[in-house]
Amino acid sequence: MSDFVSNGWAVYITVVTVLGLLGCIALLVFASRRKAISGDNTTGHVWDVDIVELNNPLPRWWMWLFVGTVVFAAIYLVLYPGLGSFGGTLKWTSQNQFEAEQARARAAMQPVYAKFKSMTPEQLVADPQAMAIGQRLFLNTCAQCHGSDARGSKGFPDLTQSGASRLATETAEQIAAVIVDGRSGTMPPMAAAVGDGDDVKNVANYVLSLSGSPHNDIAAQLGKPKFAVCAACHGPDGKGNKAIGAPNLTDKYWLYGGGQQAIVTAITSGRAGVMPAQGRLLTPEQVQVLAAYVWGLSQPTRVAAR
Repeated sequence: MSDFVSNGWAVYITVVTVLGLLGCIALLVFASRRKAISGDNTTGHVWDVDIVELNNPLPRWWMWLFVGTVVFAAIYLVLYPGLGSFGGTLKWTSQNQFEAEQARARAAMQPVYAKFKSMTPEQLVADPQAMAIGQRLFLNTCAQCHGSDARGSKGFPDLTQSGASRLATETAEQIAAVIVDGRSGTMPPMAAAVGDGDDVKNVANYVLSLSGSPHNDIAAQLGKPKFAVCAACHGPDGKGNKAIGAPNLTDKYWLYGGGQQAIVTAITSGRAGVMPAQGRLLTPEQVQVLAAYVWGLSQPTRVAAR
Protein backbone atom coordinates (compact mmCIF):
# COMPACT_ATOMS: atom_id res chain seq x y z
CA MET A 1 0.00 0.00 0.00
CA SER A 2 3.05 2.28 -0.10
CA ASP A 3 1.98 3.66 -3.49
CA PHE A 4 -1.10 5.29 -1.96
CA VAL A 5 -0.82 8.71 -0.35
CA SER A 6 -3.51 8.21 2.28
CA ASN A 7 -4.50 5.45 4.72
CA GLY A 8 -8.05 6.04 3.54
CA TRP A 9 -7.33 3.84 0.52
CA ALA A 10 -6.51 0.92 2.82
CA VAL A 11 -9.81 1.38 4.65
CA TYR A 12 -11.66 1.65 1.34
CA ILE A 13 -10.20 -1.59 0.00
CA THR A 14 -10.90 -3.40 3.28
CA VAL A 15 -14.54 -2.28 3.32
CA VAL A 16 -15.11 -3.18 -0.33
CA THR A 17 -13.55 -6.65 0.13
CA VAL A 18 -15.54 -7.47 3.27
CA LEU A 19 -18.80 -6.19 1.78
CA GLY A 20 -18.12 -8.28 -1.32
CA LEU A 21 -17.82 -11.47 0.74
CA LEU A 22 -20.92 -10.64 2.79
CA GLY A 23 -22.79 -9.87 -0.43
CA CYS A 24 -21.93 -13.33 -1.78
CA ILE A 25 -23.32 -14.98 1.35
CA ALA A 26 -26.45 -12.81 1.26
CA LEU A 27 -27.06 -13.69 -2.39
CA LEU A 28 -26.76 -17.41 -1.61
CA VAL A 29 -29.17 -17.16 1.33
CA PHE A 30 -31.66 -15.17 -0.71
CA ALA A 31 -31.57 -17.65 -3.59
CA SER A 32 -31.91 -20.68 -1.35
CA ARG A 33 -35.02 -19.29 0.41
CA ARG A 34 -36.86 -18.28 -2.73
CA LYS A 35 -40.32 -19.97 -2.83
CA ALA A 36 -42.34 -21.04 -5.81
CA ILE A 37 -44.80 -18.42 -6.99
CA SER A 38 -47.40 -20.97 -8.00
CA GLY A 39 -48.31 -24.37 -6.58
CA ASP A 40 -46.69 -26.37 -9.39
CA ASN A 41 -43.08 -25.27 -8.66
CA THR A 42 -42.99 -22.75 -11.48
CA THR A 43 -42.49 -19.03 -11.47
CA GLY A 44 -45.71 -18.50 -13.43
CA HIS A 45 -43.84 -17.36 -16.54
CA VAL A 46 -44.82 -19.07 -19.81
CA TRP A 47 -43.29 -18.63 -23.28
CA ASP A 48 -44.44 -19.97 -26.62
CA VAL A 49 -47.60 -21.47 -25.14
CA ASP A 50 -46.02 -24.40 -23.29
CA ILE A 51 -42.51 -23.39 -22.14
CA VAL A 52 -42.57 -22.67 -18.41
CA GLU A 53 -39.85 -21.42 -16.06
CA LEU A 54 -39.29 -23.77 -13.14
CA ASN A 55 -38.20 -22.68 -9.69
CA ASN A 56 -35.82 -25.56 -8.91
CA PRO A 57 -33.50 -25.08 -5.93
CA LEU A 58 -29.74 -24.73 -6.42
CA PRO A 59 -27.87 -28.07 -6.48
CA ARG A 60 -26.47 -28.88 -3.06
CA TRP A 61 -22.98 -29.56 -4.39
CA TRP A 62 -22.94 -26.18 -6.09
CA MET A 63 -24.17 -24.40 -2.97
CA TRP A 64 -21.56 -25.98 -0.70
CA LEU A 65 -18.84 -25.32 -3.25
CA PHE A 66 -19.88 -21.66 -3.27
CA VAL A 67 -19.88 -21.57 0.55
CA GLY A 68 -16.45 -23.24 0.61
CA THR A 69 -15.08 -20.63 -1.79
CA VAL A 70 -16.27 -17.77 0.42
CA VAL A 71 -14.92 -19.43 3.57
CA PHE A 72 -11.56 -20.05 1.87
CA ALA A 73 -11.40 -16.39 0.84
CA ALA A 74 -12.14 -15.27 4.39
CA ILE A 75 -9.46 -17.52 5.89
CA TYR A 76 -6.95 -16.43 3.25
CA LEU A 77 -7.57 -12.76 4.04
CA VAL A 78 -6.96 -13.44 7.73
CA LEU A 79 -3.69 -15.29 7.09
CA TYR A 80 -2.24 -13.31 4.16
CA PRO A 81 -2.18 -9.66 2.98
CA GLY A 82 -5.30 -8.56 1.15
CA LEU A 83 -7.32 -6.38 3.49
CA GLY A 84 -5.81 -2.97 2.87
CA SER A 85 -2.79 -2.38 5.11
CA PHE A 86 -3.46 -5.50 7.23
CA GLY A 87 -0.46 -7.78 6.69
CA GLY A 88 -2.10 -11.05 7.70
CA THR A 89 -1.46 -13.12 10.81
CA LEU A 90 1.32 -15.12 9.09
CA LYS A 91 3.20 -11.88 8.25
CA TRP A 92 4.00 -13.21 4.77
CA THR A 93 5.52 -10.87 2.19
CA SER A 94 6.92 -11.48 -1.27
CA GLN A 95 10.18 -9.84 -0.15
CA ASN A 96 10.57 -12.30 2.74
CA GLN A 97 9.87 -15.23 0.44
CA PHE A 98 12.38 -13.95 -2.12
CA GLU A 99 15.05 -13.53 0.55
CA ALA A 100 14.37 -17.03 1.91
CA GLU A 101 14.68 -18.55 -1.56
CA GLN A 102 17.89 -16.59 -2.14
CA ALA A 103 19.28 -17.84 1.16
CA ARG A 104 18.49 -21.46 0.26
CA ALA A 105 20.10 -21.08 -3.16
CA ARG A 106 23.22 -19.51 -1.67
CA ALA A 107 23.49 -22.24 0.94
CA ALA A 108 23.25 -24.88 -1.79
CA MET A 109 25.99 -23.17 -3.82
CA GLN A 110 28.28 -22.49 -0.87
CA PRO A 111 30.34 -25.72 -1.31
CA VAL A 112 30.90 -24.83 -4.97
CA TYR A 113 32.08 -21.29 -4.24
CA ALA A 114 34.24 -22.47 -1.34
CA LYS A 115 36.87 -23.93 -3.66
CA PHE A 116 37.04 -20.67 -5.64
CA LYS A 117 37.71 -18.51 -2.59
CA SER A 118 41.49 -19.03 -2.52
CA MET A 119 41.96 -18.89 -6.30
CA THR A 120 43.48 -15.92 -8.13
CA PRO A 121 41.73 -14.27 -11.10
CA GLU A 122 44.16 -16.04 -13.43
CA GLN A 123 43.26 -19.40 -11.89
CA LEU A 124 39.55 -18.66 -12.03
CA VAL A 125 39.74 -17.71 -15.72
CA ALA A 126 41.44 -21.05 -16.37
CA ASP A 127 38.74 -22.98 -14.49
CA PRO A 128 35.84 -24.05 -16.80
CA GLN A 129 33.38 -24.47 -13.91
CA ALA A 130 34.16 -21.02 -12.51
CA MET A 131 33.76 -19.42 -15.93
CA ALA A 132 30.46 -21.24 -16.56
CA ILE A 133 29.13 -19.86 -13.27
CA GLY A 134 30.56 -16.43 -14.06
CA GLN A 135 28.84 -16.42 -17.43
CA ARG A 136 25.46 -17.21 -15.86
CA LEU A 137 25.98 -14.47 -13.28
CA PHE A 138 26.88 -12.07 -16.08
CA LEU A 139 23.80 -12.97 -18.14
CA ASN A 140 21.54 -12.51 -15.10
CA THR A 141 23.13 -9.33 -13.75
CA CYS A 142 25.04 -7.47 -16.45
CA ALA A 143 23.79 -8.50 -19.89
CA GLN A 144 20.76 -6.21 -19.73
CA CYS A 145 23.08 -3.23 -20.28
CA HIS A 146 26.33 -4.66 -21.62
CA GLY A 147 24.75 -7.26 -23.92
CA SER A 148 25.03 -11.04 -23.79
CA ASP A 149 28.35 -10.79 -25.67
CA ALA A 150 29.58 -8.06 -23.27
CA ARG A 151 30.27 -5.70 -26.18
CA GLY A 152 27.89 -3.09 -24.83
CA SER A 153 26.02 -0.53 -26.89
CA LYS A 154 25.67 3.25 -27.05
CA GLY A 155 26.21 4.53 -23.53
CA PHE A 156 27.20 1.11 -22.15
CA PRO A 157 30.90 0.16 -22.22
CA ASP A 158 32.32 -2.72 -24.25
CA LEU A 159 33.77 -5.02 -21.59
CA THR A 160 35.88 -6.91 -24.12
CA GLN A 161 38.03 -3.81 -24.68
CA SER A 162 41.46 -3.83 -23.09
CA GLY A 163 44.27 -1.39 -22.39
CA ALA A 164 43.80 2.36 -22.64
CA SER A 165 40.12 2.10 -23.56
CA ARG A 166 39.23 0.88 -20.06
CA LEU A 167 38.88 3.48 -17.36
CA ALA A 168 38.44 2.06 -13.84
CA THR A 169 38.24 -1.66 -14.59
CA GLU A 170 41.66 -2.85 -15.71
CA THR A 171 42.13 -5.44 -12.96
CA ALA A 172 39.76 -8.02 -11.46
CA GLU A 173 39.93 -6.18 -8.13
CA GLN A 174 38.83 -2.91 -9.76
CA ILE A 175 36.02 -4.71 -11.57
CA ALA A 176 34.86 -6.25 -8.28
CA ALA A 177 34.80 -2.81 -6.64
CA VAL A 178 32.69 -1.38 -9.48
CA ILE A 179 30.28 -4.33 -9.30
CA VAL A 180 29.80 -3.85 -5.57
CA ASP A 181 29.70 -0.04 -5.35
CA GLY A 182 28.62 0.98 -8.85
CA ARG A 183 30.16 3.87 -10.72
CA SER A 184 29.20 7.28 -12.07
CA GLY A 185 30.79 9.09 -14.99
CA THR A 186 29.88 12.71 -15.52
CA MET A 187 31.03 15.29 -18.03
CA PRO A 188 29.60 18.78 -17.43
CA PRO A 189 28.35 20.91 -20.35
CA MET A 190 31.35 22.86 -21.66
CA ALA A 191 29.93 24.88 -24.57
CA ALA A 192 29.97 28.15 -22.63
CA ALA A 193 33.61 27.65 -21.66
CA VAL A 194 34.69 26.61 -25.17
CA GLY A 195 33.27 29.68 -26.87
CA ASP A 196 30.55 30.89 -29.21
CA GLY A 197 29.63 30.32 -32.82
CA ASP A 198 31.60 27.54 -34.50
CA ASP A 199 34.02 27.05 -31.62
CA VAL A 200 32.27 23.90 -30.40
CA LYS A 201 32.34 22.35 -33.89
CA ASN A 202 35.99 23.28 -34.27
CA VAL A 203 36.87 21.60 -30.98
CA ALA A 204 34.87 18.55 -32.03
CA ASN A 205 36.93 18.32 -35.22
CA TYR A 206 40.13 18.64 -33.24
CA VAL A 207 39.02 15.82 -30.95
CA LEU A 208 38.33 13.68 -34.04
CA SER A 209 41.78 14.47 -35.35
CA LEU A 210 43.38 13.10 -32.18
CA SER A 211 42.21 9.59 -33.08
CA GLY A 212 42.73 9.93 -36.80
CA SER A 213 38.97 9.87 -37.40
CA PRO A 214 37.49 11.70 -40.41
CA HIS A 215 37.49 15.44 -39.71
CA ASN A 216 37.85 18.92 -41.18
CA ASP A 217 41.56 19.88 -40.98
CA ILE A 218 40.96 23.65 -40.98
CA ALA A 219 38.28 23.40 -38.27
CA ALA A 220 40.56 21.12 -36.24
CA GLN A 221 43.40 23.68 -36.32
CA LEU A 222 40.98 26.41 -35.23
CA GLY A 223 39.69 24.20 -32.40
CA LYS A 224 43.11 23.20 -31.05
CA PRO A 225 43.62 26.33 -28.88
CA LYS A 226 40.09 25.95 -27.49
CA PHE A 227 40.85 22.35 -26.50
CA ALA A 228 42.74 23.78 -23.54
CA VAL A 229 39.40 23.88 -21.72
CA CYS A 230 39.05 20.12 -22.22
CA ALA A 231 42.68 19.38 -21.36
CA ALA A 232 41.99 19.97 -17.69
CA CYS A 233 40.40 16.51 -17.60
CA HIS A 234 41.46 14.78 -20.79
CA GLY A 235 45.06 15.99 -20.68
CA PRO A 236 46.89 18.22 -23.17
CA ASP A 237 47.49 15.21 -25.42
CA GLY A 238 43.88 14.00 -25.10
CA LYS A 239 44.87 10.64 -23.63
CA GLY A 240 42.57 11.05 -20.67
CA ASN A 241 42.96 10.65 -16.95
CA LYS A 242 41.85 7.33 -15.48
CA ALA A 243 42.06 8.67 -11.95
CA ILE A 244 39.05 10.93 -12.59
CA GLY A 245 37.39 8.79 -15.24
CA ALA A 246 38.21 11.04 -18.22
CA PRO A 247 38.37 8.81 -21.32
CA ASN A 248 41.19 8.59 -23.82
CA LEU A 249 40.26 10.66 -26.90
CA THR A 250 43.12 9.37 -29.03
CA ASP A 251 41.70 5.88 -29.57
CA LYS A 252 38.72 5.17 -31.81
CA TYR A 253 36.44 3.87 -29.06
CA TRP A 254 33.44 6.16 -28.66
CA LEU A 255 31.06 5.20 -25.86
CA TYR A 256 28.29 7.51 -27.07
CA GLY A 257 29.04 7.27 -30.77
CA GLY A 258 31.72 8.92 -32.91
CA GLY A 259 31.44 11.71 -35.44
CA GLN A 260 31.20 15.46 -35.16
CA GLN A 261 27.57 15.60 -34.02
CA ALA A 262 28.07 13.14 -31.16
CA ILE A 263 31.03 15.11 -29.83
CA VAL A 264 29.21 18.44 -30.26
CA THR A 265 26.32 16.99 -28.22
CA ALA A 266 28.75 15.88 -25.50
CA ILE A 267 30.38 19.32 -25.32
CA THR A 268 27.04 21.15 -25.38
CA SER A 269 24.92 18.97 -23.09
CA GLY A 270 27.49 16.98 -21.15
CA ARG A 271 27.26 13.28 -20.34
CA ALA A 272 26.04 11.40 -17.28
CA GLY A 273 26.56 7.65 -17.10
CA VAL A 274 25.66 5.55 -14.07
CA MET A 275 26.24 1.90 -13.31
CA PRO A 276 24.09 0.86 -10.33
CA ALA A 277 25.70 -0.95 -7.41
CA GLN A 278 25.12 -4.71 -7.39
CA GLY A 279 26.54 -5.40 -3.93
CA ARG A 280 23.11 -6.03 -2.41
CA LEU A 281 22.24 -8.63 -5.04
CA LEU A 282 25.44 -10.67 -5.05
CA THR A 283 27.46 -12.39 -2.35
CA PRO A 284 31.20 -11.71 -2.07
CA GLU A 285 31.86 -15.16 -3.59
CA GLN A 286 29.64 -14.38 -6.57
CA VAL A 287 31.34 -11.00 -7.03
CA GLN A 288 34.75 -12.71 -7.05
CA VAL A 289 33.74 -15.17 -9.78
CA LEU A 290 31.84 -12.56 -11.81
CA ALA A 291 34.74 -10.10 -11.65
CA ALA A 292 37.15 -12.78 -12.85
CA TYR A 293 34.81 -13.64 -15.73
CA VAL A 294 34.50 -10.00 -16.83
CA TRP A 295 38.24 -9.49 -16.48
CA GLY A 296 38.83 -12.57 -18.60
CA LEU A 297 36.74 -11.10 -21.41
CA SER A 298 39.45 -8.49 -21.99
CA GLN A 299 42.27 -11.04 -21.75
CA PRO A 300 42.01 -12.95 -25.04
CA THR A 301 45.31 -14.78 -24.60
CA ARG A 302 44.25 -16.13 -21.22
CA VAL A 303 40.83 -17.16 -22.52
CA ALA A 304 42.44 -18.87 -25.51
CA ALA A 305 44.71 -20.80 -23.18
CA ARG A 306 41.80 -22.25 -21.27
